[in-house]
Amino acid sequence: MTSGRKEKVRCAWCLSSPGMIAYHDREWGVPVHDDRKLFEYLVLDAFQAGLSWSTILNKRENFRRAFAGFDPSKVARFNKSSIARLMRDAGIVRNRQKIESSIENARAFLKVQREFGTFDSYIWQFVGGKTRRNKFKRMADIPANTSQSDAMSKDLKARGFRFVGSTICYAFMQAAGMVNDHVVDCYRYGHIVRP
Repeated sequence: MTSGRKEKVRCAWCLSSPGMIAYHDREWGVPVHDDRKLFEYLVLDAFQAGLSWSTILNKRENFRRAFAGFDPSKVARFNKSSIARLMRDAGIVRNRQKIESSIENARAFLKVQREFGTFDSYIWQFVGGKTRRNKFKRMADIPANTSQSDAMSKDLKARGFRFVGSTICYAFMQAAGMVNDHVVDCYRYGHIVRP
């Protein structure tokens, strides 16, 4: 006998674990305008390069601890001994280039804040300040990058950011709610509203 309750339809990518489902249901695609949260996504998406999101998500709290709560002003002050400490930290992904780029990105992040007032003001300009609502029916239809992520990547690189290729930028845009890439039959699709 069934309970008669209909299961929620979700994007297929999140169904591998309860943690992934929780991330999908509560965070992914929700518009973010908090600079510290945006910095967190920037760091985590850079570390994801070449890895699965579930790997990063499972280590997220360790990353938070290791990277000073994702406070860019603190990360910007990391030095050689900080890098050595992070390289010994089994709770995170120990990739020297990604660790060093996170520190450089924190410094570049602070420069953007000084120029634009907030990183939020700067980054949301790539989508005209509003969530782009896509209408994809299948995960296979979702692109790995777009002209907007290309432009973001190019501008971030010119400002000294690293590990910000167009595909990483598009993943960042999806996570930060700059685009709504929930498939149209996902129950979250209609929940994501423009800021």
